[in-house]
Amino acid sequence: MAKPLVDERAGSGQATESCPPRLADEPETTSHAEALKSTSIIGGSTAIVIAIRMVRTKLLALLLGPAGIGLEAIYDSVISLAKTAVDLGISSSGVRQIASAMGSGSPAVIATTVITLRRVCLVLGIIGTVALFLAREPISRLAFGNGDHASDIGLLSIILLFGAVMGGQGALLQGMRRIGDLAKINIIGSLAGALLSIPIVYVWGRQAIPAYMVLAAGVGAFFSWSYARRIRVEPVRIQPQQVVVEAGSLLKLGIVFLLTGLMTLGAPFLLRVFVTRQLGVDGAGQFQAANALSMVYVGFVLQAMGTDFFPRLTAVAGDNRRCNQLVNEQAEISNLLALPGILATLAFAPWVIQIFYSTRFDKAAEILCWQVVGMFLRVNSWPMGYILVAKGRAAALFWSDLASYTVYVLLGWLGLRLFGLPGTGMAFLGLYLFHWYIVYVIVRRVSEFSLSPRNVRLSLLGAVTVAIALCTRLTLREPWGTGIGCVLALLTGLYSVRSLIPLLGIERINRYIRKTGLSFQLRNRDRRQRTAEPAPRG
Repeated sequence: MAKPLVDERAGSGQATESCPPRLADEPETTSHAEALKSTSIIGGSTAIVIAIRMVRTKLLALLLGPAGIGLEAIYDSVISLAKTAVDLGISSSGVRQIASAMGSGSPAVIATTVITLRRVCLVLGIIGTVALFLAREPISRLAFGNGDHASDIGLLSIILLFGAVMGGQGALLQGMRRIGDLAKINIIGSLAGALLSIPIVYVWGRQAIPAYMVLAAGVGAFFSWSYARRIRVEPVRIQPQQVVVEAGSLLKLGIVFLLTGLMTLGAPFLLRVFVTRQLGVDGAGQFQAANALSMVYVGFVLQAMGTDFFPRLTAVAGDNRRCNQLVNEQAEISNLLALPGILATLAFAPWVIQIFYSTRFDKAAEILCWQVVGMFLRVNSWPMGYILVAKGRAAALFWSDLASYTVYVLLGWLGLRLFGLPGTGMAFLGLYLFHWYIVYVIVRRVSEFSLSPRNVRLSLLGAVTVAIALCTRLTLREPWGTGIGCVLALLTGLYSVRSLIPLLGIERINRYIRKTGLSFQLRNRDRRQRTAEPAPRG
């Protein structure tokens, strides 16, 4: 639910640099096609990263078991929380500052913003590393109930410095719209992390977890720096007061990112602590396996919203009618894309766990089922939540997130005591039931939003089919649990395809196919010409 916030200018309806307004003589295109196109592009790079991480996770699960995966998850939660606190939202607000500086067209302004961003991130990284190292003992007691892991947390503190470097360089690349470079960094970083972690764990076992986490972060920081240094920035002399003013602008927006980010990471961290205290690190590993797999399919849909849908919505945030239309169109595309995969995940939940982890993670399957249902509501509610972001309603976003995550932690604590590990999955479903309701109530007041009749029908269809798939998976024996889920996934998949084709238009699809075929032919022709050229003499 932590979404990128914007300042008040985003709510004025003024076009942003990343999303220029449509000219009067330009043909108007529906956002259905734009949403599907962006989702497919972003989904490509995300799918590669997910595939790499899943292979890595599978091998580590075989080597470490549930206890090892749970230990890594707790370490990762500690570092993620510390990184979010130290970052102060700078890496997120820096994207907007860089984009604004680029819009000014002044090399001096761009250089000032870039240099200030890099310096602030570096200073915060150093401060965070020292602070976490000094606090390693109490943090170990908070996370594990004892100080046995204090030395490991001290080693992991170096990640905060690497993370600060990556955050600053990533904000620079994204602000200058070097999306291709960001995709390459993610893919290379994930691949390098997998190649480093597996041999280290194979040799040293569970004791090597902190070491490979530090190495992976270092590799990511190196690649982000190597790509960012290609951007030429004019050398300028910056006065101290300029640094203070620029840093103040970064922090003003960054604080809101910080608060929402801490809630997003803090709630799952508290649940991991509850699980670890009651069931040990083995239980935390089961919880982590379900938590990670529930995001695999819908992750690219949610990521596309932040990358493409958010700038388009911001550009029309002052026009409630157009804003609501875009949200309904995005919600329709997201539901059509996500529903078949969610049903397929429910149908094959036990096998998904075994494929990506191992048979020792048998308790994670039921958690996954409940969380996947919650993911359906998450996909359904996020487009509405972006109305608050696009209009700059920071207070409404903050309080709705605070209320939602408070409910999540309370339900998780209660569910764990009453139902054991499956109770954490039930809590996740409860979180998004509550979040969907509260966001819908708020956006109705903010922009007079209402779901279109088509989205109402699609949401009801999704709710009914997902409920049937969940009940059959939890109550019926094989092959009925899997068989009914497969039939539902197949039928909704066919329905989604039939619904998406009219939205895109046959002519648009044919143009894309012709364009793809022509590009393929041109590449083949160029390749043949190059091989036919005689080699130069001498």
